[in-house]
Amino acid sequence: MPSNKKFFKRFLKWRYKNISDKNFINFLAMLVGLAAGLSAIILKNLTHFISAIFEDGVVASYHSYWYFIFPLLGLLLTFLVKKIVIKHKITHGIPMALFAISKKEGKVNRSNLFTSLITAPLTVGFGGSVGLEGPSVATGAAFGSGISDLFHMKAQTRKLLLVCAAAGSLSAIFKAPIAAILFALEVFSLELTFTSMLPLLIASVSAVLTRLLLIGEQYIVNLNEIQHFEIGNLPFYIFLGLFAGLVSIYFTMVYFKTENQFRKVQKPIFRVILAGMILGVLTYLVPPLYGEGFEFMNKIIGQDYETALDSFLFRDQQSTWVVLSLMVGLIFLKPLATAVTLSGGGVGGVFAPVLFLGTVLGSFYVNFCKQLGYILPNNNFAMLGMAGLMAGVLQAPLTAMFLIAEVTGGYQLFIPLMLVVGTAFMISKSYQESNIYTKELKEKNALLTLDKDQSVLTLLNLDSIIETNFIILKPGMTLKDMLFKAVVKSKRNLYPVVDEDEKLIGVITLDDIRDIMFDQDKYESVVVEFLMHDPPDFIDYEQDSMQQIMLKFQNSAAWNLPVLKQGKYVGFVSKSKLLTAYRRKLITY
Repeated sequence: MPSNKKFFKRFLKWRYKNISDKNFINFLAMLVGLAAGLSAIILKNLTHFISAIFEDGVVASYHSYWYFIFPLLGLLLTFLVKKIVIKHKITHGIPMALFAISKKEGKVNRSNLFTSLITAPLTVGFGGSVGLEGPSVATGAAFGSGISDLFHMKAQTRKLLLVCAAAGSLSAIFKAPIAAILFALEVFSLELTFTSMLPLLIASVSAVLTRLLLIGEQYIVNLNEIQHFEIGNLPFYIFLGLFAGLVSIYFTMVYFKTENQFRKVQKPIFRVILAGMILGVLTYLVPPLYGEGFEFMNKIIGQDYETALDSFLFRDQQSTWVVLSLMVGLIFLKPLATAVTLSGGGVGGVFAPVLFLGTVLGSFYVNFCKQLGYILPNNNFAMLGMAGLMAGVLQAPLTAMFLIAEVTGGYQLFIPLMLVVGTAFMISKSYQESNIYTKELKEKNALLTLDKDQSVLTLLNLDSIIETNFIILKPGMTLKDMLFKAVVKSKRNLYPVVDEDEKLIGVITLDDIRDIMFDQDKYESVVVEFLMHDPPDFIDYEQDSMQQIMLKFQNSAAWNLPVLKQGKYVGFVSKSKLLTAYRRKLITY
């Protein structure tokens, strides 16, 4: 009886002979979508199980008194799991997937199959003010990468399946298959071709069908009374878009400033405690900040302000101005609560906080206009607020429009959606070129875009083009030693001069010694130190991107540039090898 490995090898051989690559990729996309859908459901159910312990379980009677303890406990448990069980850093789901595509040939660490499934429910279930979309994408991406490796797929196919997994995760968690495909195109910069479109479609549909079969038909938010578009409300849509754009800028600013402040705290455990204390105080004083907040969103949409805001320490829901003041507080504090959760080591995503903030924003806008004498449909503007915030914060306008339309069932409001989303996106883009997922990657030149030239350079690996077959010289060597120990034996016309600490102090070319290399009177009197000169430029192994390297070649007009790592000599990069590698990568890309 053949072993499992032999059976699998036979299957692979049979597959190569009988199933085309295109059909097999479509089959794998279905598997990836199924796995992404299952992981999204497991993640959601685990989180709800934990949160139910506090909301309805044995500690429910103590819940309001010890509200501030639960987020700290969740972050501490997350920290301990990462330190003791996982033992490596967990990066946010979508940036991790983007980095894997641009710099790791689509390979994702297999531990991501379970890391987010453990840590995200602990973070969100105990009150972390984040969502489950990022962790779901991370888990799905690990499935996509793992399935690709299992069936020995090429790097390009692995990247495609990783994006399919990300789309499947979003499709399952929001029941929004069309938005999931657009998300893959906008955020992952996937080029839309028949080769990519069909696997994306299959993965997205199989993921949402998995969700429907296991947990049934249900929307995350209840918007059952969407009214048709009225041309008279056009100015209000435009002003809402402006408002959403400004709030999205505020969200982004708070997110990055909070992250920078937490980085100044050196020890991770101190960051966890600080974040837990801040988040605990915030959720104790402002309970709607606790967890994902979808229940609160539905109450706001239904204009049940008495129940929604009843948990506030200061409450008087009979006064509209008090309700408006509490909503303003939520608009200002939700971005802070989300940023503190993630900066303190929590694992989660920003989709849910953005939807939460958009709902509050839209409802605030309606109630404020009501005080001025203008009656607007609350459900319509809650939906538009969500779309506007998503377009501004995530800078994915098509995803925002279709996600909100699919989540809410409000397809009849596409004209207002386009107005609000377009306005918010334009304002956000004018302030910040990149969104919160891509800003750091773009600064490191590790982000793929629809610009093919830039993307190909991003995909190039510096290690693959560094040449090390250069004979190293010491500054004290005589001309004779240089000729007999280096020039005679080397196939190169360039020689690095390195000191005792392995630091590059100069270079010598054959042109530098051509006039004296046969003058034996100078063999002993002339030393390398007198002949060497500075290179026209150098490449910093840890800092320079491929775009910067290409620019250095262009500005210096050099054919070879030395590579330094922490000041020490590593090798050289030649312009010819760089251009050859670029052409090859361009063909495969």
